[in-house]
Order: sequence, then C-alpha cells, then structure tokens
Amino acid sequence: MVGPLVKGLMIVLKHFASKPITVHYPKEKVGSLERYRGLQAIRRNPDGSLKCVACGLCEVVCPPKAIKIEIGEAENGRRYPISYTLDGYRCIYCGFCEDVCPVNAIYLTREYENVRYSKEELLLDKKVLMERGEIVK
Repeated sequence: MVGPLVKGLMIVLKHFASKPITVHYPKEKVGSLERYRGLQAIRRNPDGSLKCVACGLCEVVCPPKAIKIEIGEAENGRRYPISYTLDGYRCIYCGFCEDVCPVNAIYLTREYENVRYSKEELLLDKKVLMERGEIVK
C-alpha cells in the first residue's frame, strides 16, 4: 500500500516542478497545423482582378450549400462572378470548394479566428474574400 502511494506522490512532485504549458490566448497565439483548413479566401491575379472564372463548381459541390454565385460574361467571352457570397455560418470547412476549383481561385487559409457578433457578419462577399486572399504570380 505504501509503494503505490509514494510512487503517485513522486509523479505529482515531478509535474508540480515542471514548467506550465498554458497558453494565454489573446496575447499568445498557437499556430495551426500545416494541413489545417480555416477561413476562406479568393486569390487574385497580379493585376488585382479576381482569379475566379465563375465555373460554378464550388457552388455545386458545397454540401451545406453555403456558396452562392451570380455569373456574368464580359465582351471578350470571359466569365466572371458578379457576386460571390459565402455563408460562413453554414460552412463546414470541408475544403471541397478548394479541391474542385479548376484555377485554384478559392482556398482555405490557416487562420482560425472567425468570431463575429451576428450572423450577418458571417455573410462574406467577394470583397471580403479578396481582401483575405493572396496575389498569385
């Protein structure tokens, strides 16, 4: 009976003297894993235009139907999204939209902070998604 008690106390003393691993979240940030799928973004061309060709595949493949695209066509025949809306409240971050995109326009970043005060703030339009996005060379 004394053996297990002493053994348990030794384990407690060992961990009591070790450095704590607590992270103070707002001030200290923990990085995400390399394959983490976080907030959505749309890539832009070097001239600043939207890389999306409005094929509509992301809208079709989205399981919760969180993506809505209104498609337009320019004089030169190139299709472009007039409006691109992503409902961040409904999105399940599955990454299907990223996988199916033929031009790699939409992607999921490694950012994980997506807290908003109302549902309306989670309706992400083309402008917000482009601000998050990167310019592809």
